[in-house]
Amino acid sequence: MSLLAKNRKAKVLLFLLIFFLSFLVFSTGDTVQAQPIPIPEIEWEDDEDPEALVGFLQMLLMLAVLTLAPAFVVLMTSFTRIVVVLSLARNAMATQQTPPNQVLIGLALFMTFFIMFPRIEQINENAVQPYLEGEMAQEEAFEEGMEPLRNFMLDHARDQDLALFVEIADLDEPPEERDEVPTHILVPAFVISELKTAFEMGFRIFIPFLIIDMVVASTLMSMGMFMLPPVIVSLPFKILLFVLVDGWHLIVRSLLESFV
Repeated sequence: MSLLAKNRKAKVLLFLLIFFLSFLVFSTGDTVQAQPIPIPEIEWEDDEDPEALVGFLQMLLMLAVLTLAPAFVVLMTSFTRIVVVLSLARNAMATQQTPPNQVLIGLALFMTFFIMFPRIEQINENAVQPYLEGEMAQEEAFEEGMEPLRNFMLDHARDQDLALFVEIADLDEPPEERDEVPTHILVPAFVISELKTAFEMGFRIFIPFLIIDMVVASTLMSMGMFMLPPVIVSLPFKILLFVLVDGWHLIVRSLLESFV
């Protein structure tokens, strides 16, 4: 069989395949209909027990709180400062994705649990256990549970950040004491303070690695090696310096001591 005959046969087979697929699509397009998404409807009779409705609404509120739990862990604990400092340390060494994000986030979570463990015990003793035993109402348990977190955030929130959000909120009765600051104002002020502290610590970590980069870059330029990237040469020296000074130990120790 010649090459021309083979090409003609291939074109015929391709045409038949396209025709068959088109026929299959258009023939089933009319019969297939979009199925409506079932939406649950909640019907409530006037003669039913109102306490059941209250319990149902409390359950919905609890589910909403659980969905916001990751945001609470990130923004109302020491997690923000820890993960930012660890990320800046990795960027200072220019090791790309080493250690990977999973390792940094896991380490930050366990360090957060270590730092917040005394507050977790207070929340469990003062709010969770009394509420489970029926000795405390839900609103009172929530207030008692928020108190250790508020004290932690107040200890690490700067006065100027608190004043910023209090001024922008334009409250009818501005708080006179730090303890009187509402929680919705305290949380963003605490986050800003944590970011400032984290970047200050990250800046100090960057300085020795920056000096190594400058020394390596000037050495390569004096030797006329313009085509060799300085990052490739400086990376082993950065890792060597970090290992010799036990860098991870120093960073973790500084982070833990910053919350004491």
